[in-house]
Amino acid sequence: MIIGVIGAMSEELEILLKEMSLEKKEVKARMEFNYGTLWGKKVVAVVSGIGKVNAAVCTQILATEYKVDRIINVGIAGGIGKDIVPGDIVIGDSLVQHDMDTSAFGDKIGQIPRIDTFDFKSNEDMIALAKKACEGIKGHNSYVGRIATGDQFIANIDKIRWLSEEFGALACEMEGGSIAHVSYLNNIPFVVIRSISDNANTGAHMDYEKFKYVAVENSTNILRNMISEM
Repeated sequence: MIIGVIGAMSEELEILLKEMSLEKKEVKARMEFNYGTLWGKKVVAVVSGIGKVNAAVCTQILATEYKVDRIINVGIAGGIGKDIVPGDIVIGDSLVQHDMDTSAFGDKIGQIPRIDTFDFKSNEDMIALAKKACEGIKGHNSYVGRIATGDQFIANIDKIRWLSEEFGALACEMEGGSIAHVSYLNNIPFVVIRSISDNANTGAHMDYEKFKYVAVENSTNILRNMISEM
């Protein structure tokens, strides 16, 4: 089994890469793919860059060039659910792209035209592994629910509320939906996991330097526990 790990921030993969027994490092599409053994498994770890196109290109390279069998995406997101606070974890059980809009042709907002699903569902076994991994994180809660993705940084409270009402989303970010989309097209089981940095609904936010430490520690612990069990 080869596991692809996509990080949104270089800092999030820093500890992981130090613990990896690196076999090769390759640059493709200006992204650095690190291949080696990590916690007893073959892993390819990469920072995709920001946005749906970068994330989609990254995921397709993992599928085509590295033949990965599983994909785990970790990163940060804004909280939408009223009970979600900075430092919490959201495990995406389904992903939608909120900026896809062909409603003029009768499609529901978020529906990718001419594809046989509205949302892209994470693998149930990987969700279970992520939930189990989150049990070891103290001081923060974890949730399972929908994540909404779009090429927009959402800071408007009206838009946040719309994402909640339209999609029932617990969090919003800029990469997960396209990673899920490409994984679906390539029949690769995946899961998307997000550390929450802020919640526009409640005005709650965490100082970036403090949050970065929390996010990196949580992501590393979740990945270690998941990959060891896969």
